[in-house]
Amino acid sequence: MAITVEKPEADGLGEAVDALRDWQREGSAWQLHPGDLGWFWQFGAEATAAAVRIWRRDGRILAVGLLDGADLLRMTTAPDARRDEELARQVVEDVIAPERGVLPLGRVSVETPKDTLIRDLLPGHGWHIDEPWTPLSRALSEPVKAPDLRIEVAGPEQAAVRAAVQRAAFDGSKFSEERWHAMASSVPYADARCLVAYDDSDNAVAMVTVWSAGPGKPGLLEPMGVHRDHRGHGHGRAITVAAAAALQELGSSSALVYTPSSNVAAVTTYESGGFQALPEVRDLARDA
Repeated sequence: MAITVEKPEADGLGEAVDALRDWQREGSAWQLHPGDLGWFWQFGAEATAAAVRIWRRDGRILAVGLLDGADLLRMTTAPDARRDEELARQVVEDVIAPERGVLPLGRVSVETPKDTLIRDLLPGHGWHIDEPWTPLSRALSEPVKAPDLRIEVAGPEQAAVRAAVQRAAFDGSKFSEERWHAMASSVPYADARCLVAYDDSDNAVAMVTVWSAGPGKPGLLEPMGVHRDHRGHGHGRAITVAAAAALQELGSSSALVYTPSSNVAAVTTYESGGFQALPEVRDLARDA
């Protein structure tokens, strides 16, 4: 049967999340994580469903994509479909034709694992290499020593504090208590934790959300931030170490995070928390 692309209904998102969980592998190329869908869920289940793309053949999901904003499709494939020529050609046809509804008109980017055939084919259609990102990983085979900073798991009663720290960590952030509750209602959040760090004066100084993909699989940090009024005191390192410890408790085999390579401060913070930088990855972009 031919490969088809679809937008799921909100009640069908669990199938995409399950596929992403199943595809996570140690040592594999960077790929879309179920936590990425969970983080996007802050906008609601309907909006998340509208942003998800699923490619199938004979009923089996071969690839999942997330339209993250108006100009970036983040996607991955089943491990055994990375070099599937039929899938790669169909995905390329879908992303280069705006009428297919996969990507809008204008300048857009596609993020896909570096070992997929999709990356080999897109440059032949006018796509070019875009800005570099740095993935970082920390193995969780050895016990993670808890940081000195007080760390608390943020539940519904602490949602307002968690949201406030994020707004203070990222310029222009509109993350709210309501968005936290929407995110926490997501399917992936069953395997997630929100952490908030407090200093000796009981100020909430940093936050992170960690997403497990299940025991023995890589977990994800998304997002991590330090309150702008409390930077320069090692809080970024502390919350990063706490995130690794939380993922270890959830059974993750490693902790993953990625950031633009241009954000040298973020890369340095993660490295100070025991993360090792992996080879850079680059999106493929199409100019307007």
